[in-house]
Amino acid sequence: MIRAFDTFSLPLLRWLDPEDAHRMAIQGLRFLPPIRPRPDDAKLAVRAFGLNFSNPIGMAAGFDKNAEVPDALLRLGFGFVEIGSVTPKPQSGNPRPRLFRLERDEAVVNRMGFNNDGSEAVLRRLASRAHLPGIVGVNVGANKDSPDRIADYVSLIETFAPVASYFTVNVSSPNTPGLRNLQQASSLDDLLAKVIDARERVREKAGDSPVLLKIAPDLTLGELDDVVHIARSRRVDGMIVANTTLARPSTLREQDRAKEQGGLSGRPLFRLSTRMVAETYVRAEGAFPLIGVGGVDSGGAALTKIRAGASLIQLYSSLVYKGLGLVDSIKADLVSTMLRTGRDSLSEIVGADAASITAEDWPV
Repeated sequence: MIRAFDTFSLPLLRWLDPEDAHRMAIQGLRFLPPIRPRPDDAKLAVRAFGLNFSNPIGMAAGFDKNAEVPDALLRLGFGFVEIGSVTPKPQSGNPRPRLFRLERDEAVVNRMGFNNDGSEAVLRRLASRAHLPGIVGVNVGANKDSPDRIADYVSLIETFAPVASYFTVNVSSPNTPGLRNLQQASSLDDLLAKVIDARERVREKAGDSPVLLKIAPDLTLGELDDVVHIARSRRVDGMIVANTTLARPSTLREQDRAKEQGGLSGRPLFRLSTRMVAETYVRAEGAFPLIGVGGVDSGGAALTKIRAGASLIQLYSSLVYKGLGLVDSIKADLVSTMLRTGRDSLSEIVGADAASITAEDWPV
């Protein structure tokens, strides 16, 4: 069924304006029949952040901003879904157009600006599916006009703790002015201290809520030293590496479209984001697991991310070009690789190439 859906929908969606196509994809998934997903091979199971994932492939934040279709995505084979980014108050985001395809590069540039329905509406949707299985994380952000952005994150932790499988603290979107400043050492330490404190306050009533930190791929290695040190000292449960990049590789074919302001994602981000996974992995020294994001568009790319240090991976932009069948294709490739190499678990190869990757020339 997924193959038929891709065959019909991909040409149609690519013909439409990117944001209109995204809206249509969400609407299509809302009416997806309640199919039962095929059980995942036991070799794909991953335990991370105290959670049991049936497979390591997640839908990254940005696709289902408002928690409209998390269960449809889980039925399509994702091991977990991350909704958001969600802000306390509804927010319209930046003016359109704000989403651009770089077709020949299999990439996307976006400057969405945390457009979402706000915490009240999203909480209502997540509460209505709270009795259902499946790992659904909540990516939280601050309102653009907030007088106290740290307070925004704290309020969202308190609000969503009863319904979130985990939280992602997003301080790395390039499309909210000044947000990335929260990655600077003093600000980040204050933010994480208050977020973790909020998590602990609601733990007794809401249960455990792992807290992950999502970072930009554009950090210097000195800045990454500080970020990982603070993440470890504040005992976050994991990190997501990485968000979109402000860089524009010289190898891009769609140079005119690449000049659009915003974050670049997709295939051109793969080498930089993978290098940042490896750099983060060696600094974390096993203190917490990583989720690798950026340019995952094949089983080989997923395997490279895992060997760089990611216990789990996420994707989004590659689905624009490869379709939803990519999820099953990646899982099949990972199982095939493990069978061929005699591995019983992906955990056996997490970080196997991290040291060698950090010794390579810096990707440009």
